[in-house]
Amino acid sequence: MKGRPNSRKQKQTDLSATFSVRIQPRASKNGVSRMQDGSLKIRLTAPPVDGAANEALVDFLSTTLSIGKSQVEIVSGHTSREKRIKIVGMSEADVTRLLNIDRQ
Repeated sequence: MKGRPNSRKQKQTDLSATFSVRIQPRASKNGVSRMQDGSLKIRLTAPPVDGAANEALVDFLSTTLSIGKSQVEIVSGHTSREKRIKIVGMSEADVTRLLNIDRQ
């Protein structure tokens, strides 16, 4: 069946939100806030060792946004406090609303 399009690839959604965050590992509690320059700051209790903070970030975002862990992707900054995050299946407005950061 040459020339038959792969229907699985065509059914994927293009809806996604990509944003930058600054991570504060070893915080007293998990949370999110907006910094003075407008960027997001996410506090995590996990230490920045062996990817524990990255895993905690994915867990925190998936729980807060009520989505699966597979929908949260760290695009860049795996070893840095400054990271680019991609959320698949949600708009940026939805992410902002669910994180309650538009009011801060």
